[in-house]
Amino acid sequence: MTLTGSVDQVEPTSAKAVQKSVDALKLEEFVGRFASDLGAVLHAATVLIGDQLGLYRAMADGRWVRPEELAEATGTHQRYVSEWLAAQAASGYAVYDAETSRFRLTPEQAFALTSEGNFLSVLGGLQLAAATIADIDLIVNAFRTGFGVGWGEHDPDLVEGTLRFFRSTYATNLVQGWIPALDGMEAKLRGGARVADLGCGCGATTILMARAYPESSFIGFDYHAGSIARARQDAATAGVEDRCCFEVATGKDFPGRDYDLVTMFDALHDVGDPTGVAAHVLDALAPRGIWMIVEPFAHDRLEDNLNVIGRIFYSGSTTICLPLSRSQEVDAGLGAQAGEARLRQVVTAGGFRNFRGVAETAFNLVFEARP
Repeated sequence: MTLTGSVDQVEPTSAKAVQKSVDALKLEEFVGRFASDLGAVLHAATVLIGDQLGLYRAMADGRWVRPEELAEATGTHQRYVSEWLAAQAASGYAVYDAETSRFRLTPEQAFALTSEGNFLSVLGGLQLAAATIADIDLIVNAFRTGFGVGWGEHDPDLVEGTLRFFRSTYATNLVQGWIPALDGMEAKLRGGARVADLGCGCGATTILMARAYPESSFIGFDYHAGSIARARQDAATAGVEDRCCFEVATGKDFPGRDYDLVTMFDALHDVGDPTGVAAHVLDALAPRGIWMIVEPFAHDRLEDNLNVIGRIFYSGSTTICLPLSRSQEVDAGLGAQAGEARLRQVVTAGGFRNFRGVAETAFNLVFEARP
């Protein structure tokens, strides 16, 4: 990219200072990054449009299609569809054939954009991200006042986007890899165990476990009543309501004792008092019980997280996780990039003596805590 302007175009009073301090090549590099980001943000809206209107699903078979054919198949207007397809091709979300003026999805694009069961829900992630933009006024006010923002205060798309985005990761890893990595827990679940799922949200993880281990009983807890209502509906739809129930409660006051397994998925960093949660979990566990903690992938040092994954999680933490923690008592504000050392400190401060990492993915760290 070539800059169309120059430092000579700034106000005369500051032009000389700018010329001395700005490296033109580095500035051009930054503008290139900005242009890429601007395109990504604007493109995100077109992805959500394609999701809602079924445009991607209509292209899932990978066949070449003209704008008028896609419009007819989806009950949409040809001119809008034509512009939308051009945006997809320019962003690498579709392929364009100039000779025939047709578009298609590659198998990889179709998998990522139309399969809710894939390991990374592109659509859910962008729905989640769009909700943070809708919430900018809330977060700006939080910056100015220092107050927090509760989960229920956010745009409703945050709940739905979070469910879609994280559910795909859990469906790929939870039963297949994470639970088998826990010492002896898979056998216990197959034989019949008592499980509490803290911060369960809409119950995706609770339902996944209930379907995989029909001999065990599961109860999901979350402080957001709207998410609990959705979880109950989804459990009934999945046919597991006989062994999977949900209640409104926090990590510090959820009822019950002698749980064989307590789970917490991408939620410990969101609570105001994670050490208090750890102490309550310890009290609720059976003598040989396990607390499984799944957290966003992070290294211990900030400088080691300055990468693509860190960019996602630090940005999400600024607008979602930190405000959520600050809306609760104690306000520990761990943030989504706490890292293993900080998490170990929190868990052991709550009374646990054994803490170890058992698995990891590009997006998650999985820990086992024992009394």
